[in-house]
Amino acid sequence: MKRPTTTNQNMKTIHDHNFKGKKVLIRVDFNVPLNHNRQVTDDTRIRESIPTIKKILNDGASVILISHLGRPKGGFENDYSLTPLVPVLTKLLGKNIIFTRDLFGQKTIDYCSKLQPGDIVLLENIRFYPEEEAGDENFAKQIAALGDAYVNDAFATSHRAHMSVSVLPKFFPNDKYFGLLLANELTNLDKILCNARPPFTAIIGGAKVSNKIGIIKNLINTVDNMIIGGGMAFTFIKALGGNVGNSLYEEDKIDDAKEMVKEMMLKGVNLYLPTDVIVADTFSNDANFKTCPADDIDEAWMGLDIGRKTCRRYAEIINNSSTILWNGPMGVFELPNFQQGTKAIAIAVAGATISGSFSLVGGGDSVAAINTYNLADQISYVSTGGGAMLEYIEGKELPGVKAILEK
Repeated sequence: MKRPTTTNQNMKTIHDHNFKGKKVLIRVDFNVPLNHNRQVTDDTRIRESIPTIKKILNDGASVILISHLGRPKGGFENDYSLTPLVPVLTKLLGKNIIFTRDLFGQKTIDYCSKLQPGDIVLLENIRFYPEEEAGDENFAKQIAALGDAYVNDAFATSHRAHMSVSVLPKFFPNDKYFGLLLANELTNLDKILCNARPPFTAIIGGAKVSNKIGIIKNLINTVDNMIIGGGMAFTFIKALGGNVGNSLYEEDKIDDAKEMVKEMMLKGVNLYLPTDVIVADTFSNDANFKTCPADDIDEAWMGLDIGRKTCRRYAEIINNSSTILWNGPMGVFELPNFQQGTKAIAIAVAGATISGSFSLVGGGDSVAAINTYNLADQISYVSTGGGAMLEYIEGKELPGVKAILEK
C-alpha cells in the first residue's frame, strides 16, 4: 500500500533560534479543570508547556503567556479568570509570575515594556475579549506590540481560527515558531499518518459514527487494519444487515457506513467489527446484562460493550501490528460493568508497544482509560489534543499550524 510522505518537514521550532534579549509571546493551552474552590485539579496541560517556557527563558528572554480557560460568554467572569493558575506556574517554574487582568491598560503595557530576561507575565483569559474568537486583526496588532517574537505551543487549540492562534503570528513574519509540545504532536501524528510501519492498525470507537466519518475515510488510504468498536459499530452492523436490537445506531449514516465498507474492500483494508457484545436491558450499571452475537441482538436489549471473543480477536490483531492508532472507547466506559472491552484494548496496545510497536492514543475517553490503568508510560505517544488531533487525522489543515508555516 502506498503511503503519503511527511507534511511538516520544514517546521521552524524554538530549537532553531536563540531568543536572548527578546520578549516572546507564547500561546499556551492552560485550559485546565478547576474544583469548586477554583483550585487546579489536573496541571497536565501546564506541565506540558514548561519545557518550551524554560528553553526560552534559559536563552535570556522574557516571556508573555497567552491562554484561554473555558468558554466565558463575554467580558470578565471570575469563574474563568486565570488567577488559580498563578501558584501552579510559580511552583513549576520556580519563579514569580507577573499576572495582570488589565490587558490593554497602561499597567500591562508598562509591565511588558520593562520586562527583564527571566521575567514572566501571564495575561488574563484571552477569551474575555470577543475579538479573540472573531480573529480580529486590530486586536492582534495591539497584542503583537507587547513582544518581539511569537511561539505557538497550544496544539489543542490550533484547529481554531482564533486571533491568538491564526492571526497574531502574521505580525511576526520572521519570528514565529513551533513550541516543543506542538512540534512533538505534529511529529508523532506524522509518524502515524505518513511514515507508519506496516501493518498499521487503527482502532476507532465512540458513540457515533457521524463524529468519525472523516477520520475513517482518510485512514482507509493508510491503514492495513480497521478495528471498530463502541456504539458506532452498530451502525456498521446494521448496514451489513445485522439485528442490533435497541442499540444505538444512526439511521441516516447507514449509507455512509456501506460506502466505507465498500471502499475498505476495494483498497484491501481488513475491517474488524465486534462478533459478540455485552448487552443490557437498560442504560445503567445496575442493568441486567448478558453476552450475545453482535448481529443478533433481541429487540429490547442494547449493546454496551464488546464481548470476550471480540476482545481476544482485537488483541491478537493489535499484538501483530507495528503501528497503532487508538481513538475512542469500545463500550460505555464510564459504567464499570461495561468497561472491560476498553480495558482489554488499553492493555493490548500497551503490550504491543512494549514489544516494539509505535502507538499513539488520543481522545478523552481513550486517554482516560490509559491513565486509569496507569499505562501512559507504556504508550509511545499520548496526544493532548482532542478536536485538533481528530481534524489533523482527517487531513484538515489546522489554522494554528498554517499560520506558523506561512511565509
